[in-house]
Amino acid sequence: MACIPIPLCIECGSPDNPCRCKIVGPTLGFVAFCLAALVEWPVGGVVWCCDRKAGRRIMEQPAMRVRPAVSNAIPF
Repeated sequence: MACIPIPLCIECGSPDNPCRCKIVGPTLGFVAFCLAALVEWPVGGVVWCCDRKAGRRIMEQPAMRVRPAVSNAIPF
């Protein structure tokens, strides 16, 4: 049987659920971050050449908006 590495993110001490531990939300947030970064970082790099402020805003989108939104949407 082949071993497929799966990233697993764990957030302990969360007041969102009774067991105070989140696994699914942060893990899906990381996966969403990776998918968004695959698209937005190259686009942001091209835009950065012409408009640095807009390019930085595009490149920070996966880390500052996508990952927290997905991670906080799932309470377990």
